[in-house]
Amino acid sequence: MGGDGQVTLGNIVVKANARKVRTMSDGSVLAGFAGATADAFTLFERFESKLSKHGGNLTRSAVELAKDWRTGLIAIGSGGPYAQSAARALLDHTTMTARQITEESLKIAAHLCIYTNNNLVIEEL
Repeated sequence: MGGDGQVTLGNIVVKANARKVRTMSDGSVLAGFAGATADAFTLFERFESKLSKHGGNLTRSAVELAKDWRTGLIAIGSGGPYAQSAARALLDHTTMTARQITEESLKIAAHLCIYTNNNLVIEEL
């Protein structure tokens, strides 16, 4: 799991070296954060779509939403689409390790997204 270090508020860089990825529970759990209100609204929209599709069945909708991320590959935050696209291509067409794919994907996202920087933190279990 990896993350950049940039925190923005609108178009302003508030912090360039935030630690968005960390280990917890004596190193047995990886946790990370990214995004903002827009990400929350996107999640709400996806969940609402699942609720509509499954007739308002809360449990089924939650399970189906969770299945969207069972690919073994996910990216969040403003640079997420760039990192996820890069990671998918590298995963499908190289023999790079997960750590190498994470690092290269984040570098590509930082190169393309003005809200992402190269102050990377990568953690492994």
